[in-house]
Amino acid sequence: MTKEIIISGFGGQGVLSMGKILAYSGLMEDKEVTWMPAYGPEQRGGTANVTVIVSDERISSPILSRYDIAIVLNQPSLDKFMPKVKPGGILIYDSYGIINPPTREDITVYRIDAMDKAAEMKNAKVFNMIVLGGLLQVAPVVSDKGVEKALFKTLPERHHHLIPLNMEAIKAGREIIEKM
Repeated sequence: MTKEIIISGFGGQGVLSMGKILAYSGLMEDKEVTWMPAYGPEQRGGTANVTVIVSDERISSPILSRYDIAIVLNQPSLDKFMPKVKPGGILIYDSYGIINPPTREDITVYRIDAMDKAAEMKNAKVFNMIVLGGLLQVAPVVSDKGVEKALFKTLPERHHHLIPLNMEAIKAGREIIEKM
């Protein structure tokens, strides 16, 4: 199994963190991974993205032009990456940041109302973990146990008390993702 994933949205939405946690989760499960973030002006509110590859086999190159899965959290990301999803691939979008929904019929499209769910949970910081939960529901590239181990590895110890909340957010994302 090899999954080539692009995650894209506005800087500050936790895009790079989500990719990092996904990559670490793969490492915790002895998979081959790459994590390639886009830095620069993206961190100041522009569009940020990260490419993650999770595989059971060696990865030949982290550079991709087409993706198995695209997670897009704003309209510019949808416009840029929807055409780059391989036929038969998956596109996941949060309805909050999208004005013109996806139109391709040769891919499977899922909507996740993660921003609304984060507001309901009264914590905007779990937005990215809700989206990650949605991804893991439709494409189980890593297990929840791997994600939990990755959170212990990536979060500073002073934030370990937040791990149960993050795992609750993943569960919520699994429950609210909808096929369009």
